[in-house]
Amino acid sequence: MDLAARVLSGDRLALARLLTQIENEQAEGLDALSAIYLHTGRAHLVGITGASGTGKSTLVNQLALCLRHSQQPEADRPPTVAVVAVDPSSPFTGGAILGDRIRMRDLAGDPGVFIRSMASRGALGGLARATGAVVEALDAAGFEVILIETVGAGQTEVDIARMAHTTVVVDAPGLGDDVQAIKAGILEIADILVVNKADLPGAEHTLRLLRTTLEIGQPTRRLLRPEEAEGQTSAAPWTPPVLPTVATRGDGVPDLAEAIRGHLRHLQASGELRQRRRERVRTEMEDLLHQHLASRWMSNQLDGVFETAVERVLNREIAPRQAIAGLVEGESTEK
Repeated sequence: MDLAARVLSGDRLALARLLTQIENEQAEGLDALSAIYLHTGRAHLVGITGASGTGKSTLVNQLALCLRHSQQPEADRPPTVAVVAVDPSSPFTGGAILGDRIRMRDLAGDPGVFIRSMASRGALGGLARATGAVVEALDAAGFEVILIETVGAGQTEVDIARMAHTTVVVDAPGLGDDVQAIKAGILEIADILVVNKADLPGAEHTLRLLRTTLEIGQPTRRLLRPEEAEGQTSAAPWTPPVLPTVATRGDGVPDLAEAIRGHLRHLQASGELRQRRRERVRTEMEDLLHQHLASRWMSNQLDGVFETAVERVLNREIAPRQAIAGLVEGESTEK
């Protein structure tokens, strides 16, 4: 049985091997990924992002436990859950420290949970370059909910909104200047806002600040309290709930799990789920096109041509845009 067939049959060792090959961009793994792609598109992709120190890993651990131990009326069993945790790369080895696996010991031994840590390998935006492909492999392997935890770089982590169907932004009290909490970039991508460590001083202030900020940005929409989030209908735009949690104790996590399920129901009923999947596919294809064209162009150039252009830009003889335009049009890079 080939690798793709073994992954589809539920072989965990084969899945782990495939994910490693995908991260290392090995031909066998990429071919297997193409073979199983027709089995993707069924998982609910949930992004968990926010600044470092907000307790994202602990929250993901508790959220996975909650999803695995909560029975839904419409389902005969809890959903299977995969966790993709993107860790900062070591500047020396390029690998991940796998700290998230240490924090997620409570999930060990559950056959319905699969955890994969990835090194960001210098990629910006909070994700690794291969994160999308890894998520596709887990989707094809049959996991129904995939939790994607970003690095924790803060305001730059907007790539997750292009990948996930539901984006959860995690904040916490006492992390610094109030202005940091209301920077537009990270809040605008939130489908659900969480104030974790809500037992700390200043939590109520942080909750009020986030609700007020969102109301200012959306003056025609009233922010919902946790108990109101479940009752939203597809007729109106989704209003991001602001939920307090204490992940170390599991407080508020059931409310978060229900808000995530409620957002999925909203996406399905409104037709927005297909739109988000379309945008995800479009973004992935554009990225692959850029990579393919750049690689193909570089392989077709004469030795030294690009380096000559680099030297000219470095010496301020020509601007970078002019150099690239000249290279693409086949003009000489020499003086």
